[in-house]
Amino acid sequence: MRHTLPLAPQFYVTAPQPCPYLARRMERKLFTALQGDSAETLNDALSKQGFRRSQNVLYRPACADCSACLSARIRVADFQPNRSQRKAMARNSDLRRQSSAPWATEDQYALFRRYLESRHANGGMADMDIFEFAAMIEETPIRSRVVEYSAAPLPGSRHRPLAAVSLTDILDDGLSMVYSFYEPDRMRASVGSYVILDHIEIAREAGLPYVYLGYWVPGSPKMGYKANFDALEIFKNGQWQDIGDPASHTGETHPLSVAPIAEQVARITLPDTQPIGG
Repeated sequence: MRHTLPLAPQFYVTAPQPCPYLARRMERKLFTALQGDSAETLNDALSKQGFRRSQNVLYRPACADCSACLSARIRVADFQPNRSQRKAMARNSDLRRQSSAPWATEDQYALFRRYLESRHANGGMADMDIFEFAAMIEETPIRSRVVEYSAAPLPGSRHRPLAAVSLTDILDDGLSMVYSFYEPDRMRASVGSYVILDHIEIAREAGLPYVYLGYWVPGSPKMGYKANFDALEIFKNGQWQDIGDPASHTGETHPLSVAPIAEQVARITLPDTQPIGG
């Protein structure tokens, strides 16, 4: 005999800490554990509501007086690359893609360190050691892949150096780019944009409608590049909507712009049932 019980994960709130995207602001996150047989179902459901995965945790910004962070995704069927993105594809045409199970390597970590030192030397990951890096890559309770991009061999060598890596989750409606990093020397070739463009193609080939990019933050130079992608949707006021003119969005900073935590949790739609043996 089979029974079903409501799936009711517990939600928690982190302590405030300095925002990594906007100066003089404090961030706070709403989060829940991602574990057990229902992990994929929960991840699929909450990803559609602005949550992101980090190892075995799902989180969403829940700042006390700011709602600037907006989850962003690309509609694969409607996407058309612009001129600069077509140039990025041409400049990185030497890259070769390889997808594998989530397993950390020394080459990945070395690239990760070079990326952080160049782009995020003072960020929250700056002190991450190789064991913490391995946990970030390997601790996943859902379907995840490591997508590696290797460059053409140097003259006289057969070795293809690692140029970019993306830790990518496979959702029921798309691909979620959990974390990406790349060779700083290729930044002028827009390799970061190329990795996103290639994920759009992967999703298209797999028949998946969306590529989730994480959070777009109006006013944050670090996140501005996401608004350059065509067919971009943002999760705002509890629903997905076309981004329209990026300049029309500003980060709300008034205390009344954010619902109380209890109200935010009450609005979350959870999977209907969790099967159990009986």
